Amino acid sequence: MFDRIAPRYDLLNRVLSLGTDLSWRRRALDLARLGEGSRALDVGTGTGDFALAVLARSPRSATVTGVDISAGILPFADRDFDVVVAGFVIRNVGDIPRALGEMHRVLRPGGRAVILDLHTPRNPTIRRLYRAFSLLSPRLAGALGSDPEAYRYLPRSIEAFHDPEALAALLRNAGFARVRFERLTFGIAAIHAGEA
Repeated sequence: MFDRIAPRYDLLNRVLSLGTDLSWRRRALDLARLGEGSRALDVGTGTGDFALAVLARSPRSATVTGVDISAGILPFADRDFDVVVAGFVIRNVGDIPRALGEMHRVLRPGGRAVILDLHTPRNPTIRRLYRAFSLLSPRLAGALGSDPEAYRYLPRSIEAFHDPEALAALLRNAGFARVRFERLTFGIAAIHAGEA
């Protein structure tokens, strides 16, 4: 499914989020705080747009590695990275606790994980509006030359995903400390951050 939507993925993110995904990513990058010589890992890099944004906002000496679907989860050594970021991917992972454990494993002590993803808004009115807009997403995707079925999957994956509090608990269970999260745009998205 992701292969089918790749050519229009970034465009549809901009259109369907009304451009707010760019501000969400900027906030996530602020929390990542890459310093001189830092090594970052972008999990579920997809088209690489988040990895490129991390690189663009980092010192020249910082490096960013992007990784996508991998049978070995994260094929990196223990304590290999200063920062791990994941944009709009954790919701699609089959074994979230294992993935978070792997993120913790590859981080150096004191390293940060920053996760940006979509969530179901808590406010009933916003939730109804969000669901109504989600019903239009497949038609809009089709009109823009992408796969409508993939955008029928999107609202189902969001509904089935953990709420921000539950995801924060999973991060703590994976060994992360100082876990916090911020709801964005009426709770449509949230950024989670934790330290190894």
